Amino acid sequence: MASSLHHLRVRLLLLLVALCLVLVSGASAWPSWPWRGAGAGGRHDYRDALSKCILFFEGQRSGRLPASQRAAWRGDSGESDGRAAGADLEGGYYDAGDNVKFGFPMAFTTTMLAWSVLEFGDDMPREERGHAEDAVRWGTDYLLKTLAHPGVIFMQVGDPWKDHKCWERPEDMDTLRTVYNVSTGRPGSEVAGETAAALAAASMVFRDGGDREYAELLLANAKKAFEFADTYRGAYSDDPGLRAGGCPFYCDFDGYQDELLWGAAWLRRASGEDAFQEYIQINGKTLGAEDNSNEFGWDNKHAGLNVLVSKEFIDGEALTMQSYKESADNFVCTLIPESSSPHIEYTPGGMIYKPGGSNMQHVTSISFLLLTYAKYLDKTSHTVNCGDISVGPDTLRLQAKKQVDYLLGDNPMKMSYMVGYGDRYPQRIHHRGSSLPSIKSHPERMGCKDGTPYYESSSSNPNPLVGAVVGGPGEDDVYEDDRADFRKSEPTTYINAPLVGVLAYFVGNPDPGHVKH
Repeated sequence: MASSLHHLRVRLLLLLVALCLVLVSGASAWPSWPWRGAGAGGRHDYRDALSKCILFFEGQRSGRLPASQRAAWRGDSGESDGRAAGADLEGGYYDAGDNVKFGFPMAFTTTMLAWSVLEFGDDMPREERGHAEDAVRWGTDYLLKTLAHPGVIFMQVGDPWKDHKCWERPEDMDTLRTVYNVSTGRPGSEVAGETAAALAAASMVFRDGGDREYAELLLANAKKAFEFADTYRGAYSDDPGLRAGGCPFYCDFDGYQDELLWGAAWLRRASGEDAFQEYIQINGKTLGAEDNSNEFGWDNKHAGLNVLVSKEFIDGEALTMQSYKESADNFVCTLIPESSSPHIEYTPGGMIYKPGGSNMQHVTSISFLLLTYAKYLDKTSHTVNCGDISVGPDTLRLQAKKQVDYLLGDNPMKMSYMVGYGDRYPQRIHHRGSSLPSIKSHPERMGCKDGTPYYESSSSNPNPLVGAVVGGPGEDDVYEDDRADFRKSEPTTYINAPLVGVLAYFVGNPDPGHVKH
């Protein structure tokens, strides 16, 4: 008993000393969490995480797979997609754990992959940059096909309601491959605008990479998609037929106006043409440019738009864009606990949290914007004014690092939320192909309901989808690793896409306090 009391006194004394040291040092009020996960005992291996993050996209491929395919458990699928509509829509990506190709989030995924390479490609090892460019091209090759027929843009392949009733491999799928398209009579400015953004951003990737002919093709089609989006304005989810296929999975909840500005902003950056800057200046207010938001993802582009457009103001090239810098600052201030701004929610463990499921999409996309904005600010003396405090680039980088380190294992569960990274990671992700026997080891066809026992099984997935980042824990930092809980256990392409850029940055700058300039 006496010994126990002695040990208790010693522990209390040590805690008191630690608290005094924090107070004396004037430590920041940023949350600081003592646990270490996959990187315990040292830094995280960001290069390994980056490699796996990019590899994930090969597991999501639709169509005939190339000889260079590294996710060897996958096979060809969806080779006849589009045929019923008289179109070639083979290729592209399955958005998540199902076998549907949704054009809206696929275009956003491609935009973010391209933006990742543009901003942080120089931090990528050469081989990984090549793989990242391959991932961009797999997306753009498909998006070009969606624009190949005059007067329409193909926005989806697969009936999601019928697809979701089956648990089967993409190689076996026999559900209806219904083709959905927007047209001059059934507009879809959000799909067309995001497609324009994706092709414009990607054109810069391939122009820098030396494939100028492909870059010019992408830019020309980006202009074509944008003209369609702007001329025939409207949201696809307002059309009953398109709504039946796209909703509630990818309804346009935030309107199409942000995609028009987003597409114009990327065309301005890719082409340098003044017409697109003038479009933003003339239409900004009516298209909701002043709508401040601390969200950025496949549906809401405002925070990303503000960061992207503010670059020209920060660089001193477009002083008329000051309002976008102010809006970007307002976004950043919502992430700073010390600021007087209304704050974004954090879990007790320090993860950015927004209700609705698939939370890691917010973690990765917001972290990407923090690093990108820090890069823009670094070139000048600009800072972020958050009321009584002024925030510099290093603070933004540290916040992004805390988010990515949480994802990789520095969290209360002490697990990585990326499949294949670290010693402990999700084993039962909500993903058809990953959870069923590979067509390579089980070539016999598996029908719609043949996969149900695997879905209901508590066994680990037989084909690890290496690099997949799941939706992640809830507001209590708890993750149950339950295949049926798709809000937490399902990976998506738009979780990984911005993470490619985030991890690339930390490969080149593992200590954000000592940044390479």
